[in-house]
Amino acid sequence: MADPITPTHIIPASAALPPRPPGPDDIPPWRTPPAPPTPPAVPTPPPPQPGPIEVHVTLAPAEGPPAPPEPSRWATAWTQLTTIAPVWKLAAAFLAALLPIPGVGYSLAGVWAWCVGDARETFGPQYGYGLATVPFLLAVRALRRTPALRYLTATVIGLIGLVFGALDLFDVVTITTGVTR
Repeated sequence: MADPITPTHIIPASAALPPRPPGPDDIPPWRTPPAPPTPPAVPTPPPPQPGPIEVHVTLAPAEGPPAPPEPSRWATAWTQLTTIAPVWKLAAAFLAALLPIPGVGYSLAGVWAWCVGDARETFGPQYGYGLATVPFLLAVRALRRTPALRYLTATVIGLIGLVFGALDLFDVVTITTGVTR
């Protein structure tokens, strides 16, 4: 087998061929000669002598009292929650919905969440959502008209039934991709 070809120099396509082969000290014709050396830098002036430094500050007059800080998320949520009903009504509604019924052992919200979850498993997710959403929306509508304790309790029961009985995180996958379990 022949020895591999090792190019000694490459001639660009736009350049003419040289009249003879290059010698050992020849510079290729397409290369420009190196730039002449740069002149020496101009010496920098000496730093100024230290002396007094004057600083002038102009203060703008304040435009009224400073704005109060924004309330935290918890404070905002608490304010919105207490605009629905007084705190004692909220506490009573949550207790009525979540305390176990004597003799049964389950709370109203737990029984409702089980019923909604059973409807979801038996008939399908659309029935679970329908059974949980319609009573919840009716309770919210009644609560907006009259903030009575019974409507507030029904809203809490409906919300817990919707969250713990009807909702399933896999529904997002099913709605997005169509993949079922």
